[in-house]
Amino acid sequence: MSKYKEAKYRTIYEARDGELQELENKAKNDFWKPNYHIHPEYGLLNDPNGLAYYKGKYRLFHQWYPFGTIHGMKHWAQLESTDLVNWERVGVGITPTETYESHGAYSGTSIEIDEKLYLYYTGNIKLDKVNRSANQCLAIMNKNGEIEKYKNNPIILGTPDGYTGHVRDPKVFKKDNEFYMILGAQRIDETGAFIMYKSKDALEWEFLGELAIKGFIEKSGYMWECPDYINIDGRDILIFSPQGIDIEEEKYNNLFNVVYMIGELDLANLEFKVESYDEFDAGFDFYAPQSFKDKEGRSLLFAWAGMGEFKYPTDKNLWANCLTFPRELTIKDNRLYQLPAKELSLLRKDEEIINEKVNGIKKFENNNNSYELELDIKTLNSKNFGLNLLVSDKEKLTLSFDKKNKKVVLDRSNLIHKIAEEFGQQRKVKLDISDEINIKILVDNSIVEIFINNGEKVFTSRVFPLNNSKNIEIFSEDDIEYSYRKYNLKKSI
Repeated sequence: MSKYKEAKYRTIYEARDGELQELENKAKNDFWKPNYHIHPEYGLLNDPNGLAYYKGKYRLFHQWYPFGTIHGMKHWAQLESTDLVNWERVGVGITPTETYESHGAYSGTSIEIDEKLYLYYTGNIKLDKVNRSANQCLAIMNKNGEIEKYKNNPIILGTPDGYTGHVRDPKVFKKDNEFYMILGAQRIDETGAFIMYKSKDALEWEFLGELAIKGFIEKSGYMWECPDYINIDGRDILIFSPQGIDIEEEKYNNLFNVVYMIGELDLANLEFKVESYDEFDAGFDFYAPQSFKDKEGRSLLFAWAGMGEFKYPTDKNLWANCLTFPRELTIKDNRLYQLPAKELSLLRKDEEIINEKVNGIKKFENNNNSYELELDIKTLNSKNFGLNLLVSDKEKLTLSFDKKNKKVVLDRSNLIHKIAEEFGQQRKVKLDISDEINIKILVDNSIVEIFINNGEKVFTSRVFPLNNSKNIEIFSEDDIEYSYRKYNLKKSI
């Protein structure tokens, strides 16, 4: 049992009289709050947790610290939806009140077993200011949506020999009538790894050992977080968030990054045989993604649109971060493609369609920053073209295409409110730019998600425009033809 405690390790049950209402009042009128992306009413949001379609509803939890914008005592905030876009907040699913979770209910996943939803998570233990331990824990939701912690928690006590206290974020799945758990881990030599457990009943767990990754360049970093496993069309996919990996030209330029691997999970030999891998998202603010299968068998994913301990302009109003819009994952040409879930169309209103040619700059007057924009561009003779978002006479966000050098650049250096300047203000990807380009963009007050060529490349970034920075521009050094379709989107949360 840890006796180490700081003020930031309070639960909501320890809030002072009126404190939570004061926090809500402070945060509620911030114009950077998203209209259709999940965000906290107040406090800090990070990793999505426990995603599932269960008993007729989409279930979503996320890491939440209620008392400010630091990473303190993490709870599991809970939301539910029948359509993936209109979300109802239904309180807190897991509050860390027990000694086995004395410093937070950290991230995890869910799986339906015997008509109940099993929620696996890490009980964080701070032994002192430096040392820590971790327990793996279970809570169970019944068909009425009621959640109780498992009476024999923790289901895995402490960490195995050879690993530090940084063992967390269980991903549980079933294969060949047995249950498996992958955990992110740190070896004693401070390098990242995955470890695995096996169970016949999803309650009693046997340690298997370390999952070998065959075919991944050994730039492992110092910690692997948030392992996620999913099978799409018979292909195994491993998604994870390695900390401390080396920059590789345009890739892995953020403080922390996300990698996906396509291959084969060989449980008999405890190996993942990698056939291809890549950076998951090329933007500035994307971390801790988690996938799940829905009622249609689609592979859907949410991620935290945030990064580490960065300071954001919303901190002054005591709220921080949001989740991405749900994405559907598919595989094409041994690569992972991502697009917004089709339910996005339920939010559309005020359609605007324009088809024309431009040479120079074409400006579109716009009155809000909560919209969906789709462009189909015929590049014709132009080698350099792109668009500006969040445009005013003081700032803009630029997405540019360099056909000759096969490069796409997202540049937020011309925005007034800058974030994490030490990590640069441009993100780039290599792309064979053909004669036709498709671009889908979601803008929602303080987040921009950009999907290029039907989700072949994706940029997710937080932005904090001035209140009047709302216009859109298309630019080209030579003639291009384009189809411009824009929809304002309804508020849904």
